[in-house]
Amino acid sequence: MERKEYTYTEKKDTRSGFGDGLTELGKTNENVVALCADLTGSLKMNDFKNKYPNRFFQIGIAEANMIGIAAGMTIGKKIPYTGTFANFSTGRVYDQIRQSVAYSNKNVKICASHAGITLGEDGATHQILEDIGMMKMLPGMVVINPCDFNQTKAATIEISKYNGPVYLRFGRPKVPNFTPENQNFEIGKGIRLVEGSDVTIVCTGHLVWHAIESADLLKEKGISVEVINIHTIKPLDEEIILKSTEKTGCVVSAEEHNTIGGLGESVASLIVKNKLVPMEFVGVNDQFGESGKPSDLMKKYGLSKESIIESCEKVLKRK
Repeated sequence: MERKEYTYTEKKDTRSGFGDGLTELGKTNENVVALCADLTGSLKMNDFKNKYPNRFFQIGIAEANMIGIAAGMTIGKKIPYTGTFANFSTGRVYDQIRQSVAYSNKNVKICASHAGITLGEDGATHQILEDIGMMKMLPGMVVINPCDFNQTKAATIEISKYNGPVYLRFGRPKVPNFTPENQNFEIGKGIRLVEGSDVTIVCTGHLVWHAIESADLLKEKGISVEVINIHTIKPLDEEIILKSTEKTGCVVSAEEHNTIGGLGESVASLIVKNKLVPMEFVGVNDQFGESGKPSDLMKKYGLSKESIIESCEKVLKRK
């Protein structure tokens, strides 16, 4: 079985991938507009603001207003990208998103940084771990959670071509940038990163690189791991997951999100409706976060490669 090796030359934050993608869109699509809720620097939107000032709107700390304005802009055929932290992009404005964007099927791109536990020092109030669940439950909402700078940039550009509401989730920390530059991003299509035969890891976001590392370490123990990057939580690529679990006979999900409502539950729902296989979940176990260094929090909350390895070994015993 041929195995592809993954390397990286630098670590980059996924939010910068969003910023670069947005600036490129400013150059290529005059209908793209950007709105921010007083977090332009944190969302890496300054370059777009400086180059296209007539298409940038600073709304201030008024996130619900931002969503309503964005929904209205679509009536004039604009493609609005809203930017703030994930907690303020979802939890604070859920009613506005549900009524004015999802129910109305408006072409708004809700772009959210600082998602998950890796936000770090800001603590539990800002570390939203429920956003994927909230957003995937909205009818018609596409939910995307890319894994590195290059993939986030590609996703940012690609969603401008999709007519409908999208939730794009990314983060604050610098993570390995290992996917191809100028890649073709396909909404709803998972990517098999590592081919294996014993156990499947279905992963998303910041945990994709941890899954690759886990596969390398498990290989040394004689365990063949298949790693699938599910960058689109909804619509879920059912075919790639079912084909893999049919082969391996067991699966582990890995995500920087509550195990309740996240990618893992979508995978579990798929499996029970098709062919049952043993499954384990790597994610935050029905908890809020806390202030701390991202790397320390990832270990404490069971989101490290060690946790993925432990779950793989556990699920293999259940085959």
